[in-house]
Amino acid sequence: MKSTRIPIALHQAVMQCLRDKLRQAERYFNAAFAEPSLNYQQRGTSAGTAWLTEWEIRLNPVLLLANQDNFINEVIPHELAHLLVFHQFGRVAPHGKEWRWMMSTVLQTEPRRTHEFDLATVRAHTYPYQCGCRRHELTIRRHNRILRGEAQYRCRQCGNILYYDENA
Repeated sequence: MKSTRIPIALHQAVMQCLRDKLRQAERYFNAAFAEPSLNYQQRGTSAGTAWLTEWEIRLNPVLLLANQDNFINEVIPHELAHLLVFHQFGRVAPHGKEWRWMMSTVLQTEPRRTHEFDLATVRAHTYPYQCGCRRHELTIRRHNRILRGEAQYRCRQCGNILYYDENA
């Protein structure tokens, strides 16, 4: 797997945001929190992932490079909020009331569940599928799960099972 190199100034900006938001939480809770470990190994269309029990944040280097300031200001607090919620409340709904409260009240960041970054640079080859109402593009992972008989996917609109459109 090819590694994407993050310029030192960009990594420093990521760390500065992480530390600033962590200090905000420490002031709010009047408690000390360990600095989460951070790596740039997130792949696919996810901007980041919080690994709760490892106290780790994984970031997508391709999306970070393409969306620097917006990525830092949105994704770092988002993933840190997941860790802080786990620390304070245990396992709860990923983007539930505790997470929304942590984002808005403690980290003073708009609680948005998903990013709006351009995914053209990270989107892998997709496979055409059909249902009763429209065409769907499935990732290679979902396509292979269907081929192995491990999964079926349904359209959220019409409820029909998706089928591979070999002629598309």
